[in-house]
Amino acid sequence: MSTDDHSPSTSSSANSLVKRRTENRETEKKEESNDDNTINSNETRTLSIFSLSGFIRILSVPIKYFCKNLIDLIKFTWSLIGFNQPQNTDPLVDVSNFVQNFKNKYGENHPQFYHGSYSNAVLEAKRDLKFLLVYLHNNLHEETEEFCKQVLTHLEVINYIKRNNLICWACSIDLKEGYLVSKIMRESTYPFLALVALKNNRMIIAKKFEGRTSVEKLLSQLQKAIEENEASMISSRLERQQRSMDQLIRKQQDQDYLDSLRADQEKERKKKEERERKEREEQEKRRKEQEEIDHKDRFMKLKQELVDHVIAEPNSKSPDVIKLLIKFPNGKKVERKFLKTNSIKSLFYFVFCHSDSPLKFTIKTSYPARELPCSTPTPETRCVQSTDNKNEEAPTFEQFGIKNCEVLYVHDLEA
Repeated sequence: MSTDDHSPSTSSSANSLVKRRTENRETEKKEESNDDNTINSNETRTLSIFSLSGFIRILSVPIKYFCKNLIDLIKFTWSLIGFNQPQNTDPLVDVSNFVQNFKNKYGENHPQFYHGSYSNAVLEAKRDLKFLLVYLHNNLHEETEEFCKQVLTHLEVINYIKRNNLICWACSIDLKEGYLVSKIMRESTYPFLALVALKNNRMIIAKKFEGRTSVEKLLSQLQKAIEENEASMISSRLERQQRSMDQLIRKQQDQDYLDSLRADQEKERKKKEERERKEREEQEKRRKEQEEIDHKDRFMKLKQELVDHVIAEPNSKSPDVIKLLIKFPNGKKVERKFLKTNSIKSLFYFVFCHSDSPLKFTIKTSYPARELPCSTPTPETRCVQSTDNKNEEAPTFEQFGIKNCEVLYVHDLEA
């Protein structure tokens, strides 16, 4: 009873249990499926978020670069069109201020900057046939600080500039001088360097160095630019040397010509002086001859006038007669009789009017030699005068001690 009565009930319970287990498994599978769907959905959402963020980050890089360059371009254009131009100052003051500020900020270790205006630097470079390295400083550019600290003040750069004997001129575009040079250079970005060289007798911008750079790159570019323009500089140097040589030759030729001209002029001057001297001598000679002629003429006229003062020769039988022998300078001898009471002047009138008498003379005794105290008549005095200071009147022959047959000598005072 117990086995047959309970069998349908047991079978029904077993079926119910199996059914509940099956439902439970389906429920668990559904839950697991829901969980998996939830996980997949979260992962997909997370991946989407990461993908969008990366895209935005990648896209921001060119936008940021574009915005930065746009700002720099606006600033540069703003400066080019002339807004906020620096005030007018002395170019030398601008350069000196920049050099001092550069030293204060970056130290003493830097290229030897040219102390002077840009135009003076260009003129000096042209005159000395040197390369001119121009640096324009922009305080607002983000690359300026790094360039100045790591490149421009680098020892290799400094030594290279010194070794190649470059003139290095620098100024800030914030200053008037730098601003004006910036308009000449027309730079597009910074840092900015330019190599200026002589070509066809004009200073030109041979090479521009713009933007971010390194020591090695800058020196390499500088060397290449110098080599490319060295031929022009050498040609200019040779041309200048040739011109200098030609000028020296012309100068020497001109000097030789001037020396020859001076020598010819000196010869001509001496000849002229000699001619003038001879002319003066000839004129002087003619003048003296004329004076002599006039002098003689005056004396001859005076002789003719004073003939009346010559006393007649006395009778030889008179006891007071003395006979004198008169010797003239030309050797002529003349005997003449006078009275011993006659004045010595009568002897002078006789001698003066004689044809062999000199114009001016004095008369002396033979021994002892005594000079008679009278003077020769002249056109001014027109008479014989006594030379005795004590007596205005001349003494007689007797008073002076002249005896008969005494010899008297006539001496020419103009001989």
